[in-house]
Order: sequence, then C-alpha cells, then structure tokens
Amino acid sequence: MRIEDIDKNFASESIDGVDLFFLDAFTAPMELGGFPFWAHDRVYCRLPVSSLPEQSAGVRGLAWHCSGGQVRFRTDSSALAVRVELSSVAHMNHMPSSGHSGVDMYIGAGAAKHYAKTAMPVAGQSRYCALLAKGVAGGERDVTLNFPLYNGVKRLEVGFSPQSRVSAPTPFKVGKPVLFYGSSITQGGCASRPGNCYCHHLGRRLDAPIINFGFSGNARGELPMAAIIASLDLSALVLDYDHNAPNVDHLVATHQSFFRTIRERRPDLPVVLVTRPDVDLAPQESERRRAVVRQTYDEACAAGDSRVYFVDGFTLFGRSDRDACTVDGCHPNDLGFVRMADGIEPALRAALGAS
Repeated sequence: MRIEDIDKNFASESIDGVDLFFLDAFTAPMELGGFPFWAHDRVYCRLPVSSLPEQSAGVRGLAWHCSGGQVRFRTDSSALAVRVELSSVAHMNHMPSSGHSGVDMYIGAGAAKHYAKTAMPVAGQSRYCALLAKGVAGGERDVTLNFPLYNGVKRLEVGFSPQSRVSAPTPFKVGKPVLFYGSSITQGGCASRPGNCYCHHLGRRLDAPIINFGFSGNARGELPMAAIIASLDLSALVLDYDHNAPNVDHLVATHQSFFRTIRERRPDLPVVLVTRPDVDLAPQESERRRAVVRQTYDEACAAGDSRVYFVDGFTLFGRSDRDACTVDGCHPNDLGFVRMADGIEPALRAALGAS
C-alpha cells in the first residue's frame, strides 16, 4: 500500500506546476518554537489555555496571535511551500498583511540565516497557499519559517518535493529561550514581515530560541503573567512593558513588584530592563517612565543583583533620522526595529555571556 493511501498528508498537490506533499508544522522531526505550552495544549496559543480566564480580555484574545512562533527543519527539498489557515481576516491601517498575517522564510543556520521570501494572504481571505522556493539544488539546508505577528493560526502546513528528506534543524547555540514581555512594539507592530520584529532580529543574531510575550496595549505588569514567566526555564528575560502602562503611577505600582515576583522564583535569570523607544512624542513623560524602570534596576543592583541589565529607550532609535523609524510616531517600521535590536543587543549579549 502506498504511503499516500495511509496518510493523506503525503498526498501530492500541485502549486504553480510543482508537485508537493504537506506536513503539519508540528510534525517531527520539524521543531516548533515560540509556543511554550504546545506539548500540553496542542494549540497555537502563547499562554497556557488553563491560564486564560485569569487574564484580561485583551490578553486572552492576543494570546492566540502567533508572534514569535517558528517552525525549523533541514531539508534537501527542491521546492518549499506553506499552506496557512488563519484565525481571522485581519486588516490594519498601519501594518501590511505581510507582517500581521504573513509567514516569512529564512535559509541557513545560526547567525548566518538570511531572508528568502514571504507568503501572505490576499486581502479579505483567511486561507492562503504559497510557493516559497522551487528548483533549489545543493543538498540539505536549514529552513526557518516565522509565524504571523498579529493574527492567529489554526493550521500551518509545510510543503516539500516528493521523495525529499526532512530532518531536525541545527541546534541553537543558546539552548534555552529568551522571553520578551511587553507592548505592541514587542509583539511586532508594525514590521513589514515577521522576521523584522526586533525580537526575531535578536534571536538570529544570538542564535537563540525566542518566546514573544508582547501583548498589544495589554501587557501591564499583571502578577499572574509574572508567575507564568517565572514558571518557564529561560536563558534570559527582556522586560519591555513600559509602553503599555496607562500612566506613570501604574508603572510605579507594578514594575518593581513584577520584577521581584520573577526574581524570587528565578534568582539566577538574567533580566534586561528596557524603557520605551518612542520618546519623541512625549519626552517629559518618557523621562518619568524611564526613571521608574531605572529605579527598579538601581535597587536590584544595590541589593547585590548582578543579573540585571538596563537599556535606555532614549537611545534605541539612534541619533540621526529618528523620525524615519516609525509608521505613526510610535510603532517602529523595519528601520526602527533594526535600531532597537542594535540598542538591546549589547545588554542581551552580556546577559547571555555571549561573545
């Protein structure tokens, strides 16, 4: 009996005249990343499903957005494709569908990964299928597919040439994930494609797995979220929720307690504290917010904490052409995200002990 008769995933399908068979993104030996509770819940949710009732309504919805999700593998397939079923038909005035609902592909291992192509939905559609490569020769290579930043995924399948080999990806240099907790900027608004989010930039540069806990407008330092973060075995935490605090008083009331809750559970976890980058719209308020985050850092250092680092958001968009770094004065474009990665990288590299 043919394998196609036993498992429908191996049935060939033709896209643009190229024959392919499809596998779900979670199929071994492919490796799924960015969904730390997948093994238990078996859904593309960034938080444990059992924890959702205790979260705010905004976080409950945004937890299903797949920012930071990845599927990685090695293959000698001459063609590659994706077939995606999204949770919704998304539309954002200031962010292209290639970023909020697209999947982009990188080729290569370690810090040598390079961008290849992006798949994205047609306007008004929640399903799409796209050929990402064809006629590729040269043997096996590592492939990384990044999930959408601002949409959920019900199903993502990867298409391969018939008779091709699929094997486990090259391991990351950093064994445990770096978790980023923060705002819409952390989630990836408004990158033109998933791999341009600053968290993905840093993951590639440091060859580290990432978990993105950016919750647009809703990550506000809630203690149940601190408990979830503290439950995970991480290599580092980047704490970047300053922007989501509705006012300075809220930041004062939550920032240090959020940090301390995690520190009590994870005394050796490196924590990078970051202040908001979009300071030009409200420089005085941004200075007050920066002072709150700096106080958390200073008091931790005074108490003997040598695993805490501080990044000043006033430096993140650079000195020149700062007004070219956002789409609306707040959310970074691709240039803004590159500069954010440039600004955070030294502190995160030090936190990881990376050369």
